[in-house]
Amino acid sequence: MSMSPIPKTAPFAEEEIDLLNRVVGTASPVQRAWLAGFLAGLDASGATLVPQLPAASARPAEPLTIVYASESGNSEKLAGDLAKAARKNGLKPTLIDMADLELAALTTAKRLVVIAATWGEGEPPARAVRAYNELMGEGAPRLDGVEFGVLALGDTAYAEFCAIGRKIDERLAELGGKRVTDRVDCDLDFAGPAAGWIGDAVKALAPPNAGRVIEVDFGAKPAATPSTDIFEAEITEHVDLNSSRSDKETIHLALSFEGGAPAYEPGDSLDLYAENDPVYVDELLKIAGLTGDEQLRAEFIKSRDVTTLSLKTVETYASSTGHQYVKALLADGQARDWVAGRQLIDLIATFPIALDADKLRALTRPLAPRAYSIASSRREVGDEAHLLISAVRYESHGRARKGVASNYVAERLKRGGHVRVRLKPNKHFALPAADKDVIMVGPGTGVAPFRAFVQERRATQTKGRNWLFFGDRTFTHDFLYQLDWQDALRDGSLTRMDVAFSRDTPEKVYVQHKIWDRRADLIEWLEAGAYFYVCGDAKAMAKDVRAALVRAYADVKALSPEAAEQAVVTLEREKRYLQDTY
Repeated sequence: MSMSPIPKTAPFAEEEIDLLNRVVGTASPVQRAWLAGFLAGLDASGATLVPQLPAASARPAEPLTIVYASESGNSEKLAGDLAKAARKNGLKPTLIDMADLELAALTTAKRLVVIAATWGEGEPPARAVRAYNELMGEGAPRLDGVEFGVLALGDTAYAEFCAIGRKIDERLAELGGKRVTDRVDCDLDFAGPAAGWIGDAVKALAPPNAGRVIEVDFGAKPAATPSTDIFEAEITEHVDLNSSRSDKETIHLALSFEGGAPAYEPGDSLDLYAENDPVYVDELLKIAGLTGDEQLRAEFIKSRDVTTLSLKTVETYASSTGHQYVKALLADGQARDWVAGRQLIDLIATFPIALDADKLRALTRPLAPRAYSIASSRREVGDEAHLLISAVRYESHGRARKGVASNYVAERLKRGGHVRVRLKPNKHFALPAADKDVIMVGPGTGVAPFRAFVQERRATQTKGRNWLFFGDRTFTHDFLYQLDWQDALRDGSLTRMDVAFSRDTPEKVYVQHKIWDRRADLIEWLEAGAYFYVCGDAKAMAKDVRAALVRAYADVKALSPEAAEQAVVTLEREKRYLQDTY
């Protein structure tokens, strides 16, 4: 039997002929007969798999470059959705993580889409920092004639809402690109606006008369997609890991799952579905004059974000109520500064006016789940998952504040109770091969995924060495998972550990100081192929740790600051410098 029954003169693109030959060439006579009958029947019914065009008009799909800058995975997922829609409309998409982007590649892209998330206070996602800085720098190449569109993801709780997507959109135009679809800025409830934008972008970028293609891929197996199921878990342990004399409260939460834990891997997170504090909700309703609305109260406790205050919220309040003082606040350009450190309740209390349930609800958005790194390995804990959650409490503008999810866990969840969670995979923060060394930097609750790393490497008896840097306030009251680390050092699953307790010494000592102190050994590990992981605070810690590593390279290897920076960039390009920050 010939292995190439489809001739090269067939009216298909070369790669399509290869695909057909792989399928038909190995098919049995029965399978071929079924396929012939299926196609004949389809033709007789008038249905088509592709638009019926003369053979001469068959042409390869037009290329589309899709670049995504993702931190939590949302931009990456939307890039996949766009690619799927593009294939059905005469386009051949190529997906590129911005972490892997070489700017020169954009100069040959006829069609370009960028889907970019903004992280924290107007920062690009950690993996995208290098390419983003290059795009914004003086050395960025011209992109004359490149048709482009940008989709921006962000969070209106932050002042620099969607700043990265906006700046990329502006920069591509500055470099000569031709914007063919307007940017859309998406908040946390991005699904609807993003789907609409994808539809518009595909129409704008699709080649003329492309038609709509129904893809039938006989050879490829569908890619495995992570489950989006929400699980109800039972709380089997609820333990404050700080001592009673600490000014912090950090909860170790052990969850068990009837029917088996979700298929998580070290580095993954769980989305935890929290509820609002009923005391806060009651106060908000009282101030708004809606105390008796039990339906609204239940909705606000369970499913609406009733704390976040953004510039957008203030604008909505001004337009829906006509409040003169709020309008003046906006007109004077003072609203952005006024919002800082305040919550929705402050807006209603400071600028009271008659409200109905619909107007108050319109000031809120859906209550999004909060992601927490999983602090356990299934190979060690079985059908459980462990989380490490620090209760956020502070004062601002004369009012006590509480983090919604962290205090839901700390104050209202109890052992024997239940909580809803959903698996959130993170393939960009996974363990390397078993023979590779691992350096882990995780102060505070940033140590959570590294507990999973150590458990996993113990259970699989890996040969690679493991080195942990941990920091917190005091040794006596804030040494999270101290017994676990001592056991790991004894059994060898943790090769070495360096700790920094900032309030135990006259001068505060942090993990970046320990990195500098251990720089010779650290660089030796990295030169031998070790992987470097950082988890925790993005605002200061992660930047300080990276700066300390650059200094360490400069000192140990006698490099210029520029060459030392390039050494760390090389680690990032090789995906040996990995961050999971928040």
